[in-house]
Amino acid sequence: MKTKTFTVHSPAETMAIAQKLGSVLSAGSVLTLEGDLAAGKTTFAKGLAVGVGISDVIDSPTFAIVKEYDGGRLPLFHMDVYRLDGDSDVEFVLEYFDRGGVCVIEWASNIAADLPDQRIDVRIERLDGEGREISIFGFNFKEEEMDHVNVSD
Repeated sequence: MKTKTFTVHSPAETMAIAQKLGSVLSAGSVLTLEGDLAAGKTTFAKGLAVGVGISDVIDSPTFAIVKEYDGGRLPLFHMDVYRLDGDSDVEFVLEYFDRGGVCVIEWASNIAADLPDQRIDVRIERLDGEGREISIFGFNFKEEEMDHVNVSD
């Protein structure tokens, strides 16, 4: 498993990291997003959307559970599983894994037992001010794709 860690100082830098990551994702990619409230999970999802070519406004799916976005080179399924209510909600979310898009799951630890082994885990930790540390654990990344993602470009 490869890990790449970035220290960013603004939401724009968070989006830039995610955009570069999104540009190398393929159909069926599953990404988990973990971090405290207001850590930048939705900001990261916005950058991923740009990376897969989606120009829609991306906002938090907190109350919808899943928001679907089309129009890019891949569809994006943005999920927030914080408020899942029972097995039927979990099954509903899991059906998206086979739809040929990119699944981005906020609060994924709530369904950890149901996540595929082949996924990318992203952890965002708040630092002082606007600073964040973003760690990407690439379970299905090729090493050269990890090297492609960096904040200084």
